[in-house]
Amino acid sequence: MSSCSSNSEDSIPEPIVTKVQQNEEPRGNSEAESADVSTSPSKKPKPESNSESTAQTKQPGSYLTFKEYEASKERFADADVVLFFNANWCSTCKIARDNIESNLESIPSNLAIVVVDFDNETDLRKKYGVTIQHTFVQIDKDGNSLAKWAGSTTAEEIAEKTV
Repeated sequence: MSSCSSNSEDSIPEPIVTKVQQNEEPRGNSEAESADVSTSPSKKPKPESNSESTAQTKQPGSYLTFKEYEASKERFADADVVLFFNANWCSTCKIARDNIESNLESIPSNLAIVVVDFDNETDLRKKYGVTIQHTFVQIDKDGNSLAKWAGSTTAEEIAEKTV
């Protein structure tokens, strides 16, 4: 499969957040959302021990940015995590992004697809030996590479390539 070779300063569009993520985010994953929950008269704040178990029981099946992943790695410790290196200006990357984003429900519950900006994450590209877009790198919970490939355009294809 071909890759893109032109370059631009455009950044990658933010991935669409799945309904599962939208429903689970207010459980205290960010300070602002925690504040909203605790000040709402109709909702009681959750005990800290319950917050911890909520984070552990969150089902991945996610499509998120690298920044979001970095902020909550522990939630994905038991998931297949695949870094999706792509660029906004890359036509094959756009095909893959559009396919994934229009079929978010097809992401298996044990898979987290993490969108990585090819142009801005140069250290990450070097770490995993990524030289073309769109490249996928499956990593373990410690960030070690398990598998690397290029060319998948759907969540199903990505899931099939995981080890």
